[in-house]
Amino acid sequence: MAEEIINRVSNSKLVTIDLEDYYVEGKRYRLDISQWLDEGLVLREKKFRQAVESYDWTFYQDGLVALHCSTDAIIPIWAYMLISSKLSGIAAKIVLGNLEDLERELFIDQISKINPSDYTAKNVIIKGCSKKPVPDAAYILITQKIVSFTKAIMYGEACSSVPVFKKK
Repeated sequence: MAEEIINRVSNSKLVTIDLEDYYVEGKRYRLDISQWLDEGLVLREKKFRQAVESYDWTFYQDGLVALHCSTDAIIPIWAYMLISSKLSGIAAKIVLGNLEDLERELFIDQISKINPSDYTAKNVIIKGCSKKPVPDAAYILITQKIVSFTKAIMYGEACSSVPVFKKK
């Protein structure tokens, strides 16, 4: 008679954190303001303000927006503030930077909501693979957030994890 197969992973007291669970759903947009600059390089205030005023901002409804300039133009911060004021109440999130910066900011927001005391004296594994994009910074953030509460932190999968931290 064959021995019963026991799933030791599911019976363990490991707590898994899958950062993919903290992925914010929503349409991501990259808004390049160089389209409103003369030759993509020079910001002329009057023309810039007119372009911003006449733009249809509803395109970004409930979207996640990364504001940036793809050229080497020097952009005064008020220009980004002006655009942000137009997107406020329309877009769900606005960041200054590229799509990677946007993703990082979204994860910072989500990880900040985690209660680290939920992991007090627990062995935690932070899942390594995901189908959704998880920025590397999210792994560092979650580690910082829970390290002083946990008994141990590992990275990867329960069947093949890498030890990261163990309380002495």
